Amino acid sequence: MAKKISWEGVFPAVTTQFKSNFDLDIEATRKVMDGLIQDGVSGLIVCGTVGENCSLSRSEKIAVMEVAKDVSRGRVPVVAGVAEFTTAFASEMAKEAERIGLDGVMVMPALVYSSKPHETAAHFRGVAKATDLPVMVYNNPPIYKNDVTPEILVSLADCETIVCFKDSSGDTRRFTDMRNMVGDRFVLFAGLDDVVVESVMLGAAGWISGMSNAFPREGETLFRLAKAGRYEEARSLYDWFMPLLHLDARPDLVQCIKLCEHIMGRGSHLTRPPRLPLSPDERAAVEKMMAAALKNRPALPDVGLKSAA
Repeated sequence: MAKKISWEGVFPAVTTQFKSNFDLDIEATRKVMDGLIQDGVSGLIVCGTVGENCSLSRSEKIAVMEVAKDVSRGRVPVVAGVAEFTTAFASEMAKEAERIGLDGVMVMPALVYSSKPHETAAHFRGVAKATDLPVMVYNNPPIYKNDVTPEILVSLADCETIVCFKDSSGDTRRFTDMRNMVGDRFVLFAGLDDVVVESVMLGAAGWISGMSNAFPREGETLFRLAKAGRYEEARSLYDWFMPLLHLDARPDLVQCIKLCEHIMGRGSHLTRPPRLPLSPDERAAVEKMMAAALKNRPALPDVGLKSAA
């Protein structure tokens, strides 16, 4: 029998903060995490793509996981991204997340290697066997090249710890395909910001969001409106949010999201190389987008959103 989880709502993919010399700034990262919880998000994803997992050392990843555990104090679930080159190393990091006491792991396909479908499945199965934590399978074929198709996920249905599927393919038909294949065996999460309302309509219980780092209350409100079927209100907020949500689908999403977060006074725009700052023209375009959004920032309808503090 599969493990039971209660993950739902908006889980921002938390940014990792750096000092001006690109050293890890753990206290600034702590502040970012606490600010999101104070604003009522439903959970945290640490060491994900937006958290620049692949630019962190092993010890830095552990430090980020430890501070997330400390900051959350049980107020919201914390899930750690696991993105490594080998199944063995990914398994090791999953074990560290379990040792620290996190609530789950979000596992990416093995990086760099373009695997065959049965190899992709074997990687997830191998990591899941290494930990008793609930496992979220993360599919992001535009970025990581390996596509975790519904057929691959179905082949993992016998693995009790694999309980959740985050899809960032942008193809919302996959939620319907999954339901037709295995019913509600897997909890479904939207993984791409600019298809979140569609994803919720098709059964997504949660949203791992990039832009909710800058606008956590707007993100949580949008999700709750869609979940409640309040589509007219959701559409109005979605229309306002969409130019910014599109930034989550760009190759330089981390730089864009961190810049928006910086403009909102929630964190630094610094990214660690090889991610370089946006060009002057690109930065100006994002700043113009943010200025327009802030000028027309809507009053949020009541969805029962309260501080989790």
